[in-house]
Amino acid sequence: MTQTSALDVAQGALILAIQLGGPALVVILAVGIVVSVFQAMTQINEATLSFVPKLVAVGAVLVVLGPWMLQSAVAYTVAILSHLAAAVG
Repeated sequence: MTQTSALDVAQGALILAIQLGGPALVVILAVGIVVSVFQAMTQINEATLSFVPKLVAVGAVLVVLGPWMLQSAVAYTVAILSHLAAAVG
């Protein structure tokens, strides 16, 4: 395995991590901002009010995007293992 191929593998892993984690993080950010604005408007300072909506939103994201995330992770793993098999054998 050359340096270029190792860097390609690492770059692919980082891109995949961003693609898989990005949607959930964006949803958490958006829900957090909405809940914070709601708490500021109503002056309710309840810890569970910020935690529960985020938990529900992440659950919804995983239900909707879970199959795509799994397919992407499996495709990357198969590509890496086939690349490894070609490099070794």
